[in-house]
Formats: sequence, structure tokens, C-alpha cells
Amino acid sequence: MGGVVALAVIGGGAFFLLKDGDDKEKTAAPAQGQDKGQGQDKGQDQSDKPAPPAGDQPMVAGWQTQTSREYKYRYDVPGKAEQWKLFPQDTMIAYADESGKPQITMRDTASFHEGGCTSGANPNAIGEAGKGQLANVGTMGGDTSLSIQENARNWAGNWGFYAYGGKGNKPRIEVTPAKPWKKNGIDGWTATAKVTVANRPSQCVPATAIVKSIVEKLPDGGFHSWVLYADQGVPGALTEAQIDKIMGTVRPVRG
Repeated sequence: MGGVVALAVIGGGAFFLLKDGDDKEKTAAPAQGQDKGQGQDKGQDQSDKPAPPAGDQPMVAGWQTQTSREYKYRYDVPGKAEQWKLFPQDTMIAYADESGKPQITMRDTASFHEGGCTSGANPNAIGEAGKGQLANVGTMGGDTSLSIQENARNWAGNWGFYAYGGKGNKPRIEVTPAKPWKKNGIDGWTATAKVTVANRPSQCVPATAIVKSIVEKLPDGGFHSWVLYADQGVPGALTEAQIDKIMGTVRPVRG
């Protein structure tokens, strides 16, 4: 494990930190005012809702289902007619440093409205990242040296940081306190990052963006994580209600 690099100022004056290492280790240090294990909100317990469908059947009629066998999540996105695309499970969305080394990655991905913009806030994109999508979704692991609340906040903040600028064009990131997420059999935590973009090489690059995360602890002590990041304030952008509807389909893959 390498050193720790300061990335971006979050609301309240704390700094995001990112450890060198593989994608499962790419999380940030806790934001100011929230210690390990500290919850700011009891959240809404939705565990009494009907169980999600078994297998790769969507929870919403007409939607598409993506399954992560590696990170043990399943989620749905709208159909192809609504410009959503599922990628093969080995397809990566990632952002690199100036040397080309990946700094943050997601797999088992889906994207919305690919090709809508020919420029991006961070030119150091890898795989399917940075191809003009209005939103991307995917799964990843977590950092076992941090609490589940820290993982939830850090994934939201770090994806906002890299997808909308990176070290060369640091965006401003504000991350909410983590709160419990209990839905579809998940007993996890969630956080939201609001992003203000500094680097806008063209008008189709958004001025703002939003990132939402879900993190759950696995029986072996590791974490599995889900993240959606989306442009805001540009034509065709997802509303937060649409984002929340997609987020509401996330469910665990057990076994």
C-alpha cells in the first residue's frame, strides 16, 4: 500500500484522501464531524416491503437487470428505448492518474445516453468512462480499514471527484452524512455527493452533478458497494426522483 494523497476539499473544510492500491481499496478518509460507526440518521426501515423478484427479473416492468457476481449486487435500469445500455460484466468504467494508472473503477455497469457530449471534465478516462454519458452505474468493493459509513461517504465523494475533474481539475464536493439503507434485503448505508464542476471545456459538460452510493458489509467482513453518478443541469439529465427509482431496485445477490 502506497502513500495517501489529498484530493479535494469537502464541505466543512475536511479533505478527501485516497489510498494507492487496487480498486477495492480506493476509498477516502472520513469527513470532518463523523467518526467510525457514527450514524447521523436512523433512516427509513423498509425491510417489511415485498421481497424483490428472484433471479435476473427486473423489479420494474420493461426495465433491464444488471447482475454483479463479483460484488454480489443486482439492480435495474430503464430499457434500451430510454437510451440505457447494459455492459458485459467484465467491462470497466475507470479514471486514471496522469501516468495512466487507474485510480477508481467500477464494474457490472450501465450507462444512460452515451455519446451525448464529446468532451468531459476529466480527460483521463478508461474503458467506457467519459464517452458522453449523462449517467453511469456500477459496483465495486470497499476498504475494510474504514467503517461502513466512511465507505458510503467516500465512494460518493471519490466518484464525484474523479468523474467530474480529477486531480488536475478539482471539483467542489459536498457529501451528506451517511444514513442507513434498509431495502430489498440490504442492511447497509448510503450517502449523496453534490458536485460543482470546475472544468467545463464545452457547454454540454455539466456545471453540477450528483452521486449516490450504497454500501453493505459482507459475512466475510468485506464490503460491497454500488454507485450511480449523473450529470445535472443539462438537457436530458436524470431527475433525482428517477435516480432514486433506480436506486430502489438495488438488491443483494446471496450465495
